[in-house]
Amino acid sequence: MTLSDIRCCIIIPTYNNQHTLRRVIDGVLEYSNGEHIIVINDGSTGETGEILLSYGSKIRVLTNAKNFGKGYSLRKGFNEAIRLGYDNAISIDSDGQHLPGDIPIFIEAASRNPGALLMGSRNMQQEGVPGKSSFGNKFSNFWFKFETGLTLPDTQTGFRLYPLGPLKEIKLFTTKFETEIEVIVKLAWKNVPVIPIHIRVIYDMNERVTHFRPFRDFTRISILNTWLVILTLLYYLPKRLLTAINKKGLWKMIREEAIKPEESNWSKAKSVGFGFFMGIVPIWGFQLLVGIPLSIYFKMNKVLFLTAANISIPPFIPFIIFGSYQFGGLFYKNGAQITSLDGLTLESIHVNLVQYFLGGTLLALAAGTIGFVATYLPLAIFRPSPKSL
Repeated sequence: MTLSDIRCCIIIPTYNNQHTLRRVIDGVLEYSNGEHIIVINDGSTGETGEILLSYGSKIRVLTNAKNFGKGYSLRKGFNEAIRLGYDNAISIDSDGQHLPGDIPIFIEAASRNPGALLMGSRNMQQEGVPGKSSFGNKFSNFWFKFETGLTLPDTQTGFRLYPLGPLKEIKLFTTKFETEIEVIVKLAWKNVPVIPIHIRVIYDMNERVTHFRPFRDFTRISILNTWLVILTLLYYLPKRLLTAINKKGLWKMIREEAIKPEESNWSKAKSVGFGFFMGIVPIWGFQLLVGIPLSIYFKMNKVLFLTAANISIPPFIPFIIFGSYQFGGLFYKNGAQITSLDGLTLESIHVNLVQYFLGGTLLALAAGTIGFVATYLPLAIFRPSPKSL
């Protein structure tokens, strides 16, 4: 099969990658028959312009007046591909880490999965992969799973096949490296299938030039993820839950998640203990915002966690705050002396926050430990381990 069979073009954003650009374009030309290549020159200096001119009409070149960012260039490439009538677009980085020889893998996978987003999955454990790249990928994978409910091994790969139809309906706002995260999250929210496919990768530090600026770009990515998490909590997570409820029924879904016969007693007890801890720890307003991602990351039982975390429902809150003060008073002797719930006022809380936060944290640890033990011991006695089920 060829690119024409799936109505696909190849988008190559580039910025000052003169050492590897020619090799990438030459490799891509082997699979394009001199067509379907869109290169976006993102305000490059040096030899990039001359290199692109040398290909003449073999490639289509779009040039940004200045360096706007990879995301801006990708969006420009998407718009051009849509204007030209393509159904799909493969993006490939120009820094030489991706091998054009893997393009047929994308073509074949796209023919089997029309309309899917195909994500090239690199082996991030192989020798030569920069440590910051491996860490950044794990960080990105975690937030992608929280925001979409989907698990991907590599969310930061630049080698992808995008279905262009759904992109017509999506509004993208970012312009730098974070665009690659924004677009896959929003495609997943549109229920576009996301499929990882194995690709090769090369990290040649003598040739490769990266323009990722750790502080600035990591900050941009963090801000984007914060916004996406807010949207997830307010809309997309409830939407996913309602969809699941409609398919299975509420009680069936809760029962399946809570029981999980394959789940160990240790994991169930850990979920309950962590729920008690997060329900009491004095970060009011942020308990679930912090607790839910952590419960997902550590693969806890979400139903058991949320049930235990509801220890902080409104009728119990005064008792939790009072208990936090009393517990803190055992370790912090200079704090406010509150002997009853009647003495629990905003003024008394303000007198010494140190006592409250210390006591609340220690009380949360104690409650979490008690919840863990109280859950684990009965399960260990009366419930056989999953291996023997």
